[in-house]
This record gives sequence, structure tokens and C-alpha cells, in this order.
Amino acid sequence: MKECISNKVYERRSEIGLTQEELAEKLGVSRQTIIAIEKGNYTPSVHLALKIAKVFSEPVEELFKIIHEK
Repeated sequence: MKECISNKVYERRSEIGLTQEELAEKLGVSRQTIIAIEKGNYTPSVHLALKIAKVFSEPVEELFKIIHEK
């Protein structure tokens, strides 16, 4: 069984009306990094995941989940 990380970054960003560029600026990363995270192509470091959670005022475990694939 394979483990993957899913996230709700796109959903939360859209809910509060932030653009990818604005979120990237707040986090000190590139817009391409935000795109990759939202698409599930990149799993952020613990440090970056905590910063993302802080922007959304949400626990990191609410934004990022481990899922099991067959």
C-alpha cells in the first residue's frame, strides 16, 4: 500500500481570496511552489507546512493528510 499526502491548500486559499502569488509572497516561496503543492506534485517541508497552516489559522493536520492508495 502506497502512502501519499493530500492537501487543502487550494480550497483554503480560494476561500480567503488569496492569489497564488500573494500566498507565495507571504510564505517566501515562488508561485511555482504553490502550484506544485496545490496539484499534489510537491510535499512541503515541515517548516513550510507550518507556515502555510499559520497563514490559514488552521492546524497543519487539517491542511495535510496522509492517504493510503492501493
